[in-house]
Amino acid sequence: MTRLSSTAVNIDDGEIAIDAEVLALRLGLTVDALKENMAKGRVVGVAEKGMDEDAGRTRLTFRYRARIWRVVVEADGRLVEEPSAAASPQVQAKQFSLIDRVKDAR
Repeated sequence: MTRLSSTAVNIDDGEIAIDAEVLALRLGLTVDALKENMAKGRVVGVAEKGMDEDAGRTRLTFRYRARIWRVVVEADGRLVEEPSAAASPQVQAKQFSLIDRVKDAR
């Protein structure tokens, strides 16, 4: 896990704000492309509030197509990035090239 600047994400009274440049970079987009894709519903985010032993933490997950970025906001405000999960071998094995798809269509 890596740490980010504490200014990248701000949670104030339950309202979450994230630096667009940080999010765009993590999803492989420009800021303009991020805004456009958010407006079209292609970039989505989920906030999960920790309970029990995770009380005080918030995990944010952002998705754009197959790209996922997760960050945990610790109770003290520190930001910790979670590593992205690699595609499982089963998913990787099911990926085909365009040539394979054309062959299968015949």
